[in-house]
Amino acid sequence: MPSKVGIRREDKYDWERRTPLTPQDAKELTNKYGIEVIAQASPNRVFSDKEYQQAGTTVAKDLSSCPIVFGIKEIPIEALKPETTYVFFSHTIKGQSYNMPMLRRMLSLNCTLIDYEKITDDSGGRLIFFGNYAGLVGMIESLWAFGKRLAVEGIPNLFEEVKRALDYPDVERAKEAIRKVAERIAKEGLPPSITPLVVGIAGYGNVSRGAQEILDLLPTREILPQDLATLMEGSVRSDHVVYKVVFKEQDIAERIDARHPFNLQDYYQHPERYRGTFSQYLPYLDILINAIYWEKVYPRLITKQVVKKLYKDGNWRLRVIGDITCDVKGAIECTVKSSNPHNPVYVYDPINERATDGVKGNGPVIMAVDILPAELPYEASTFFSGILKGFVPSIAQADFTSDFEACDLPPEIKRAVIAYKGELTPDHRYMKQFLL
Repeated sequence: MPSKVGIRREDKYDWERRTPLTPQDAKELTNKYGIEVIAQASPNRVFSDKEYQQAGTTVAKDLSSCPIVFGIKEIPIEALKPETTYVFFSHTIKGQSYNMPMLRRMLSLNCTLIDYEKITDDSGGRLIFFGNYAGLVGMIESLWAFGKRLAVEGIPNLFEEVKRALDYPDVERAKEAIRKVAERIAKEGLPPSITPLVVGIAGYGNVSRGAQEILDLLPTREILPQDLATLMEGSVRSDHVVYKVVFKEQDIAERIDARHPFNLQDYYQHPERYRGTFSQYLPYLDILINAIYWEKVYPRLITKQVVKKLYKDGNWRLRVIGDITCDVKGAIECTVKSSNPHNPVYVYDPINERATDGVKGNGPVIMAVDILPAELPYEASTFFSGILKGFVPSIAQADFTSDFEACDLPPEIKRAVIAYKGELTPDHRYMKQFLL
C-alpha cells in the first residue's frame, strides 16, 4: 500500500552530518516499493538537498506530513509531533536520565518509538549499527591522542604523524597515513621509554573489530592477557612491534565463589555472582580501548578507586583510554563526561578527581566522543543506509492503527518498539521506574 516516510535533519550537534538514508537508497525505496520519501532540508547533511532532489526525493522544510520519520540522534522535545512514529537511536533503554524528558513527551503525544539499537535477530544480535565505524574512528582518535600525550611529555614519537579521523577525507586516506607510520615503526623501532607498547581492547564485537582493523595496520603481535606479566619481565620482546591484547568476559570477571569456574551464560544471567578482575592488567597497558556493552549489573572495567591507588603507588603506564562505548561513569568510571569532535579528549586527574580538557595533566587521557561515526559521515551514512533500507518497507507499510499485539511488524522490528501509540510496550515497561 502507498506510504510516506521522512528523513529528519540532524540538529542535536552542529557537527552531525550523517543521514539514515542516502539519496540513492531513498530512490530505490520509491522505485521498488512505491514509498514516498521526503527529506527535511539541511545545510549540514553530508548529502546535499540537491542530491536528494536529483534522486527524485522531495525536499521540504518540515516533515509534518510524514507519519513515519527516520533519524539518527535524539530528537529535541520541541520538534516532536503528535501520533508520529519515530525511528532513531533513542538512548533510553538503560534509563538514561538525560533522555527521560524526551521519552515522557513522546508518550504524552501518543508517539510510537522504534529504536535501532533493539532491532535484533532471535538470538539478540543487533542488525542495524554504526559499530564498526565507531571502532575505526575511535582507534584513529586514540592513536592521535597517544601521539599528542607523548609529545607533551617530551617523547618524540611516530604517532604524532597520525591526524584525527575528521582531518582525513575518507577512511582509506587515514589508513594510508597509519600504514606509513607502521613502515617506520618496523624500520626504526619505537622509543625505548614506551616499549613494549601494549594496546588492550576490551570486547570483540563490531566496535572491537573496527578498532582492530585500524590497529592491525601497524606491525602488531597479539598476545593473551595472561602473558602480559611475562612480556614485561622477559627479555624477548621487540620495540619494532605493537603488542595487542583482546579481553573477553572471562578476562574481566570471576566468580565470587572461587569453587565455581567462570561460565559465560551464567555471567550474563547472574552477574551478581561475579566481581571484576580487570585491574590486574592495568599496570601493563599503554592504551586501552573500551568496546564492551555495559550495564550497571556488571562489574566495571576501571573504578576511580583503582586508578587513584595505581597513581599513588606510581604503578601506572596507561596514557590513553579510548572509551568508544562512552557510558559516562560506566564501565570506565573515570569517563566523567562525554566529549565531542571539537573537543575530543580530557585528562582525568585521579588524585583530585577532576577532568581538564586536552592532553596535559596528571592522569590518563580520556577519549570519549559519543558520536564517533559522525567523523566519517559519508562512509558511515552509506554503510548504515545500506542496512536500514532493507527494514524500511516493513515499517513504512505496517498498520499502526491496530493494537500492538496485532501490529504486523516483523519480529526483529517489533522487538525494537519501545513505545506504541503513547504506551510502553510489554518488554519495555521496566522503564516506567525511570520516568517517575
